[in-house]
Amino acid sequence: MTRTTGRDAGAVRLGAAGAAVTVATMLTNALAYVVPVLGARRLAAAELGALATVLALAAIAAVPGFGLQIAVAAHRARSGGTGGNRRLALRTATLTAGVTALAAPVLSAALRLPLALTLLLAATTFATVLAGRSLGELQGDQRFLRLATAMTVLAAGRYGGLVLGLALGRGPVDCLLLATLTGLAVLPLLTRLARPGRTAAPAPPGGTPAAAVDRRLTGRHVMTACGASLAMLTISYADLILARQLLPGDASGGYAVGSVLTKGALWAPQVVTVLVLPRLAQGDRRARVAALGLILACGTILVGASALAGELAFRLAGGADYLHLAGAAPLFAAVGALYAVVFMLVNDQVATGARWPAAPLWLATAGLAGAALLAAPRTVEGVLVCALGTAVLTATVMAWLTFRSPAPGGPPTGDP
Repeated sequence: MTRTTGRDAGAVRLGAAGAAVTVATMLTNALAYVVPVLGARRLAAAELGALATVLALAAIAAVPGFGLQIAVAAHRARSGGTGGNRRLALRTATLTAGVTALAAPVLSAALRLPLALTLLLAATTFATVLAGRSLGELQGDQRFLRLATAMTVLAAGRYGGLVLGLALGRGPVDCLLLATLTGLAVLPLLTRLARPGRTAAPAPPGGTPAAAVDRRLTGRHVMTACGASLAMLTISYADLILARQLLPGDASGGYAVGSVLTKGALWAPQVVTVLVLPRLAQGDRRARVAALGLILACGTILVGASALAGELAFRLAGGADYLHLAGAAPLFAAVGALYAVVFMLVNDQVATGARWPAAPLWLATAGLAGAALLAAPRTVEGVLVCALGTAVLTATVMAWLTFRSPAPGGPPTGDP
């Protein structure tokens, strides 16, 4: 009875943590959505285009921050120590900002952006990447309620200055300057949130020898996680980019509307990956199976809903002009659902120290591009079938790579 009650209490706590992280993610996405909506009403068309372009560049430049978070979280869950995280995070953020600053003149010339915008991009990138350390420490310690708070604080720092600048009627440069200042201002608060409390980080599983626990987080770990994050971002947008390249304007627009369903099915279950990553780093195979089952169940529900309500989905995503694509709604959703599985398995590979976790994704991206360019009909359905086939093959390969060998911690430990 006591064991059952303990499990029930743990399930309640985990459910509350999942809900909190989900709400924080929704708030982040809402703030990101407010920026272009408000910008369309406050800026001239040319200014809006410049701001949208620099924000797209900021999303790409922030990838090392996601990689840093994954690497720190996995290391923290395995060893429970900081192991030079602060210095490594500072070097990662400085290097990313430095590369962005060096590229600023080229980006300004190629994309017709004010140099001040691209230079400010380097500064805001520094703040975003450095924040990955605090998020990773909270995630690795499984302090998910604090992680949700930190995610909300970071979102306020990244987008609050932009929203304030636009609300005051300022131009793109002033808005990004405010965003840089707010992004830097929240860093001390994130550090404070990440300070260890009275509850220590979970110890590595009992089957892991002490000598096997890597006490130091190195640049190789961060580079591996960054490469995996970049590969996941690339493959998730590859079909949309190919559709833009290969299809007529109207068809590529229709594909873009369908990709809203893809992204919804991809990101809806990502809270599961956030919650399970520390357990994956500890070699908990039962947690891996449970997480995979939850993600598959979520994907199945979303694909089924798209099949039953395809017209409604396309009406909400793009309007009545795109209802002729309603029959393809479950295929778009299936691509996203499969990539949700892939992303969880890639995170598993990173967390357990696989050497080249991103390699299958890069190969899959190249294969998708080759199939779409050389073999696929120049239609929405042609590109979509290539994307779905690539997602099926990638998920299969990643599952084989993940389950072919025992987890590094020895026999499975713990309950999912």
